[in-house]
Amino acid sequence: MPRSLSSSSLPSVLIIGEDAGDYAALVETADDLSIRIAVCPNASDAASVYSDQTILFGNPESIARVLPDMPTVEWVQSTWAGVTPLLEIGRRDYLLTGIKGVFGPQMSEFVIGYMLASELKVIERLAAQRDRQWFKKASGTLLGKKIGVMGTGSIGQAIARRAKDNGMTVTGLSRTGASNPDFENVFKVEDLHKFLHDLDYLVSVLPHTTETDQLLDQSALAQLPAHAYFINVGRANVVDDEALLSALASDQLRGAVLDVFDVEPVPAESRLWDAPNLLITGHIAAISHPALIAPIFLENYKRFVSGQSLQNVISFDNGY
Repeated sequence: MPRSLSSSSLPSVLIIGEDAGDYAALVETADDLSIRIAVCPNASDAASVYSDQTILFGNPESIARVLPDMPTVEWVQSTWAGVTPLLEIGRRDYLLTGIKGVFGPQMSEFVIGYMLASELKVIERLAAQRDRQWFKKASGTLLGKKIGVMGTGSIGQAIARRAKDNGMTVTGLSRTGASNPDFENVFKVEDLHKFLHDLDYLVSVLPHTTETDQLLDQSALAQLPAHAYFINVGRANVVDDEALLSALASDQLRGAVLDVFDVEPVPAESRLWDAPNLLITGHIAAISHPALIAPIFLENYKRFVSGQSLQNVISFDNGY
C-alpha cells in the first residue's frame, strides 16, 4: 500500500560508498521528504550500520559485498551505470535500479575528445615538441568519417548525436538491431562482422553480460580496416585483450583508447602498458557526480513509497 510522503513510517535508507556523505546531504535537502538516512563510507563497516533498512543506495561494488547479509533489503539504487558486481552475487529477491540519461554527455565528450586528438595528431605533435622538431604533418578531420557504436542505449545515442554534429556517419550495433533515429543503420549482434568492416572509428559502450563477452575477438578485429581506431568506454569483457594487443603490434589496427579493464587498476606487469598506440585511462570517461545522481534516487524513492513502478529497473537476466 502506498505510504504518505509526510509519514514518519517512510522506509529508511542506508547509503554506502566513499561519497555517501555527499549523497546524504543532497537527499536530506528534499523539501517534501523526511527520509531517515544512515551513512557508511565503506563496505567493511556496513554491518554495524545496518539496522534492517529496506533500501540501499550506493556503488554496486560496495553493496555487493554486504547485500547477502542484509535480508530486509527490497530495493537497491546503484550510483553507477554498470551493475556487474550485483549481478554476480546471485541474489535476485529485490528491485535493482541503475542510472540512465546522466553519463551520456560525459562519455560523448570523452569519445569525441580522443577522436579529435587522434585526427589532430596530438600525441605525435607533443613527441615532436619534446624532441624540438618542427612537425608539419597535416591534421585529419572527423568530417565524413564513419563511426560504429556498439550499444544504442542512452549513452550510445549521446555519442551518436555528438558524432553527427562533427559531420560523421553513425551506425550502431545492438542485441535486437532495432532502428533508432540517432543512427543511420543499426546492426544485430549476429551481423557484427558486417558492422565492423568499413569503420574509421569503433566505440563500445556495451554492458558486461554473457552475450557481450569477447565479442571483439581475433576474427572480429580482423574485419576492421587497418586505419580504424577503437575506443572502449563500456566494459572490458567485450574485447579479447590478447587479440587487441596482436592487432596493435601488427599494425592491423591504428590505435586504441581503453578506459575499462578486467583488473583495475591495471597491474604494473600488464603488457597493455607497453602496447603500441594504446592509450590507457583510469575508468574516468564518466563520473558519478552526486548532484546528478541524487535526483534520480529521489524520484525513484517517491515512486517506491507511492507504489509506482521505478525508473531504470535492471533485468537480472539481461544485465541492463
